[in-house]
Amino acid sequence: MRLSDAANLAPYKTMWLITMFDVPVLTKEDRRNYTRLRKGLLRAGFLQLQFSVYARWTESEDGAKVVRRVVRGILPPGGEVRIVTVTERQFAKMEVYVGQSKTEAEAPPEQFLLL
Repeated sequence: MRLSDAANLAPYKTMWLITMFDVPVLTKEDRRNYTRLRKGLLRAGFLQLQFSVYARWTESEDGAKVVRRVVRGILPPGGEVRIVTVTERQFAKMEVYVGQSKTEAEAPPEQFLLL
């Protein structure tokens, strides 16, 4: 799906999955699990918003279900992971500040990634 096709989708039907996590990194095994989670999210098409906050755009609730299943498959044994779903319209209203300068929120991808 191209961005031009995505523009035709209603902004309240397209959505962003935001994954936030707090996992231990005290031992070598903990750090290995953290790395697996982080790399798994990137392979699943997520982009990093902040250190432990990743987001991925999807075109529908059905697509979001698939992505949630992928995330559940890469969960580490310890720590806490949360997945929040917001509509494209809600995500676009996000205010982002870098230092004291305001910047735009991330845009939907040019091309949809298939899992």
